[in-house]
This record gives sequence, structure tokens and C-alpha cells, in this order.
Amino acid sequence: MRMRRNFVHFRQRGFTLLELLLVLGILGLVTGAVFSQMGVAQQRMTTEGVKLDDFQEARDFVDQFFRDINQIGDPNTRIADTTSLLWSPALISQTSYTYASPYINDNRFAMGLVKIDSAQLRFEGSVNGIGTVQSVIYGVNGSGSCALCLQRSQVDKITADPLTGQTPNWGTEVNDVVSLVIFKYFLTDGTQVTTLPVDYTTQAGAQTLANVKTIQINLTIRNPKVMDQRTGQPIETTFEGEVSLNNCSMAAVTPYSMGMSCN
Repeated sequence: MRMRRNFVHFRQRGFTLLELLLVLGILGLVTGAVFSQMGVAQQRMTTEGVKLDDFQEARDFVDQFFRDINQIGDPNTRIADTTSLLWSPALISQTSYTYASPYINDNRFAMGLVKIDSAQLRFEGSVNGIGTVQSVIYGVNGSGSCALCLQRSQVDKITADPLTGQTPNWGTEVNDVVSLVIFKYFLTDGTQVTTLPVDYTTQAGAQTLANVKTIQINLTIRNPKVMDQRTGQPIETTFEGEVSLNNCSMAAVTPYSMGMSCN
């Protein structure tokens, strides 16, 4: 007897090569998009981190400037009896600038503003808070070694001309400064001082220094190492501030009493 077996064949259908390629293509596109967005996010995080670092650097520098400028003109001849003969050593008088206090050269007195310019500011005051007078300068490329940095110098005042007799000691700085118009000055009546630089070596200049009431600072930093992904340009950070002075200046005697003005 012949036995007959019937086999049932099941057709098993798999993915075709075209379908596999299509799926792989879609997965590649999705994966590429995800990694692209991750890359953009990482770049944005880097950009914002650089901006934050630059902003903090500028803020710390400007905060230092505000602390310094609040001590301008202190101590001065208003709190001292310059007629006393008990000074030891004796007070040092100058005769070069008859319109100014005779004691602007003496290292025991702070003259106040010494020179103002759009990219430099020089003044005297007890910025260390212990009564010792310092000569302080804020200036772009003050040391002559970095054309795009705002630097700070602080030295103890010596008995000499406030403008030419003090040797700077440059230290703290902010790099990658863009604009050289950093400082703006306004008089007690609100008028902006537009003709710069000004110092006390002329009578008109001395009167201007004695009348400065407000100083504005505008600090813009452009970091050339990191590009902003939205603009394709180097990252820029701007910090602005304004300070009003208790300007007890020894730059001009008249029409002010006691050899100074206190605005």
C-alpha cells in the first residue's frame, strides 16, 4: 500500500532590499536630525557660556571702577588745616598752576579728577580705604602692550605732579574691547563734555574737571574665538553703567571756596 503524504507549504515573506534601504534611510535622517539639534544646542550652550563669562568679566571690572570712583578726592584739603605749621614734613606747594590748589602735588591730598578722555580716566583718591592717596588710571592700552584691552593702574601717590609725576603700574584688564569711546562725562547742569581730552594744565580744563558730576561707562567686548550661531559673527557683550561723583576737586580754586568744589 502506498501512503500519500500531503505537505502544506507556508509562504514566508520577508522585507525586500528596497524596504530595508528605505527604513535605514529614514532612521539615518531622524538620527542625523537629532544629532544636528544636539550639536546646535551644544553650540548654543557654549555661546551662552562665553557670553556669561565675558559679561561677568566686564561686570567685575566695572564694579571695581565704581568702588574706586566713589573714593575720588578723598582725603583733600577741605578736611585739613593747611595753615598749621605742625605738618611734618612741611606741606609741599606748587606755583605752576595758580588757579589750582597749591597742594595738588602733595601726596597727602587727593586732587580728584586729573584727566578725562573717552578712552582714559585718571584720578586720585584713597581707594584702599585707609587714607593713603592712590593715583588711579583706567585706560585702553595703557601699558602699550595690548591695543584692545582696558587696563587699570593703581599706585600710591608720590609728592609730584599728579599728571606727569606718577609712574603707572598696570594690572587688571578686560580684553577684546571693541569701542574706544568708553567714558562719557556730564557737568552739574547736565551738559556733556564733548571736547576731550581735558586735564588741569589749563584754567578752562581745571574748571571743567571741578564741575564734572556724572560719568558714564560703556564697555563692549567682542570675543573673536567663538562665533554666534545665529549671526555668524563673533560674540559681543555690552555692559553699561553710570555713577554720580561727590566731586571735591582741587583742580580749580575760584570760584570755589577752600580750593575745591564739592558738587
